[in-house]
Amino acid sequence: MSSWFERQLSLHQVQLAATALVSGITVAGLIYGGQAIRRKVAVEELKASIPPLDVEHQAQRLTDFGAASPLPLAGKEEERVAALARRAQRGDYDEELINEQLTRTASFLTPQRFKKLRGSFVIVVGLGGVGSHCTSALARSGVSHIRLIDFDQVTLSSLNRHAVATLADVGTPKVQCVRKRLEAVVPWVQWECLNEVWREGQGERLLAGWDHGRGRKPDYVVDAIDNIDSKVELLKYCHEHDIKVVSSMGAGCKSDPTRVFVGDINTSMEDPLSRTTRRKLKLLGVSEGIPVIYSTEKPGPGKAQLLPLPEEEILKGTVNELSVLPDFRARILPVLGTMPAIFGCAVANFVILEITNYPHDVGPGKGREKMYDSILSGLQGLEERLARNAGQDPLGLKIPVTKNDVGYIVEEVFRGKSVLSGLPTRLALTRWRAPKHGFQIYQTWNGQKHTKLQLEELVCMTKDEAAMHEKEVLKGGKPPEVVYDVDVVQLVERRHQEERQYQRYR
Repeated sequence: MSSWFERQLSLHQVQLAATALVSGITVAGLIYGGQAIRRKVAVEELKASIPPLDVEHQAQRLTDFGAASPLPLAGKEEERVAALARRAQRGDYDEELINEQLTRTASFLTPQRFKKLRGSFVIVVGLGGVGSHCTSALARSGVSHIRLIDFDQVTLSSLNRHAVATLADVGTPKVQCVRKRLEAVVPWVQWECLNEVWREGQGERLLAGWDHGRGRKPDYVVDAIDNIDSKVELLKYCHEHDIKVVSSMGAGCKSDPTRVFVGDINTSMEDPLSRTTRRKLKLLGVSEGIPVIYSTEKPGPGKAQLLPLPEEEILKGTVNELSVLPDFRARILPVLGTMPAIFGCAVANFVILEITNYPHDVGPGKGREKMYDSILSGLQGLEERLARNAGQDPLGLKIPVTKNDVGYIVEEVFRGKSVLSGLPTRLALTRWRAPKHGFQIYQTWNGQKHTKLQLEELVCMTKDEAAMHEKEVLKGGKPPEVVYDVDVVQLVERRHQEERQYQRYR
């Protein structure tokens, strides 16, 4: 074997190839070695050019989102304000001055209620127009412990609605901007600023007690988020963990302050953000028990509307992430600067009254549980009649629809009205079409009879309309397109299309 290798190596071509290979390896090593040396020299030069950290040259870590940390104070006045705030937060501040500044609030609430407010802890999630005005009102009214959560920075376009931001704050984290500006007004307030986005997986930490969980639990959480998925996650987390929360619905495209109300989430109307939030929450099993601030103002000719998404925006990524309707971005939502302020102050007002147990009324839920029971019973009866009409025994038949499903379909999909006449009374649910392959009863392994009725097969009508529909369509065999005009058919298809889009949240 060795003699064969010797003969091969003696060949001239093999020798040339080996020489070329060795030369190539040598040259590559020299090139990469030279590049490594140059990189090392460049890094050393860069490091040498960085001045040492001292009073003149300070450095801070970036946030987890690559945002800048709070900027150094710009002037002597701000330095004086910050120094005063640090002293006040350590307790070095005349209590008489605080009482004098808050005397009107104390007089309104009475001493006992005012003491509760002064000792309270509130978390505000989202510091845009609504959140910043809410925080300002809470701090000025006497809340002494406030945690701010927001990952975003102040932008130039947000100055039309932000409570405290100035041109000098553009590009800085909102949480630090709000704290810095309000320290000049209420230096004794204690702050915890978290420059990060709300994530459900971090809920335990973000909504923990004061001082990293060592202190009192939050008295209230304020949801001022404009991202629908984050809003739903926050509200669901608070609802499941018995944390009191109030949520602000959409202030965009609104202009009438007399139409702003406080009520349970299942009573909110004429608000795309509220409808989408409410709908997703219902799919997660949360149908009521969350107070919200919402507007009943209806859209109309000449009023502001959501701006359509330009083609270049679609290329930037997921277009529905911050939208209240498909193909719209929240950041191009027209906003009259006064309305977020009204929403924010309404939220703060509600929180203050709740914390102090001041007498106030909140719009109750719709209280339609009995109606849902009746509709569910009627749907069960319909399925049994269809089974008998198909020559099958309906004894023991169950349908895969719950009372919560009924409330969801009636209120969210069909807006609490008949799809035929628009009437809101004596409602019923019925199949829209007769089953394609005839009515079938299925059985589980233990003999339980059931149907494979899907929510997207249902429509909402009045009881009289549903009876006629059963006779003509479900038993008579006529397609809905023959019985109803094209507008009704298209409306039903739109409602069912919406339902199919929301099914992924179940």
